Amino acid sequence: MAKELLKGNVAIAEAAIRAGCEAYFGYPITPQTELLEHMSKRMPELGRTFLQAESEVAAVNMVYGAATAGVRTMTSSSSPGISLMQEGLSYIAASEVPAVFVDVMRGGPGLGNIQPSQSDYNQVTKTAGHGDFRPIVLAPSNVQEAIDLMGLSFDLADKYRTVVFMVLDGAIGQIMEPAEMPPMRELPTERPSWALTGKKNRGSKNIVTSIRLGAQPLADFNDVLQAKLAVIEANELRYEELYTEDAELVIVAFGTAARVAQTAVKRLRKDNIPIGLFRPISLWPFPYKRLGELADRVPTFLSVEMNAGQMIHDVREAVGRNVKLDFFGRPGGIIPLPEEVEAKVRDMWRQIELATQIN
Repeated sequence: MAKELLKGNVAIAEAAIRAGCEAYFGYPITPQTELLEHMSKRMPELGRTFLQAESEVAAVNMVYGAATAGVRTMTSSSSPGISLMQEGLSYIAASEVPAVFVDVMRGGPGLGNIQPSQSDYNQVTKTAGHGDFRPIVLAPSNVQEAIDLMGLSFDLADKYRTVVFMVLDGAIGQIMEPAEMPPMRELPTERPSWALTGKKNRGSKNIVTSIRLGAQPLADFNDVLQAKLAVIEANELRYEELYTEDAELVIVAFGTAARVAQTAVKRLRKDNIPIGLFRPISLWPFPYKRLGELADRVPTFLSVEMNAGQMIHDVREAVGRNVKLDFFGRPGGIIPLPEEVEAKVRDMWRQIELATQIN
């Protein structure tokens, strides 16, 4: 199929439809509203379910209900809306039903603004709800990758019966880029064996619940859940590297920040500064092992983020305490400029050269 000029939010919505999304529940919030708007038109055209809920709290519980029936279901929101969904997210995780969430991040904290940000890193990777669970978190850096990861999100949700987040800052949601849409998938003719079937199958004994009131039953479930998360962590790592083979300084960045960093890296390479870029695509599971391997020979790292410093804690855990780790960030919805990242790296490189001369 030929590429066409697509807006990020619209492309994500259409990609979800083509991946087999059968039910969408959501509430409008900038900068992701175009996603909901596209769903509101296309889903009824295809005989699928679309409902604009009265709130994000209602939307997440509708997702929960549809997920228990075994249909591919999703919602989308932005930072404050995701905060409101966290109780429902924990119930979904505790019920082990698949569901997909798209978070088009905006500036924060509080109401924040509608500018692009990466302010939800901690929210989605560390505290997506109460209890000991983690969703799979995927972070595209362009529209084509967002399309591709949308289909993968549904596949992973079904494979592990878990919550999958796709997170992107508002710039990727609003930008228009040439991209290619995948073909429409066939909808399943049968529901999973664990799904609730209601009156269609009165003999079904399936029960979907998040309630385990006894301490030992809840502990036993947590053991099962942690074992599943360990399998995910071992098998679903995704990342991209650029110029890391001979790098002496590596930038770690995701999403739009990685695009900015890539421009800076290419400019710096022309001046023979041995710099590389490491881009986590899966924010959870986070690629600790690979970053640790790089840290065995790379002495200096720089975390570039569109926040006040959230991913940097995972980078530090990955690279250990024996390497230098610096930070460059822009909170509040400001996109850093390549020139700013370039200037930061040049300053770091001057310090490295000076230290080498002294030694």
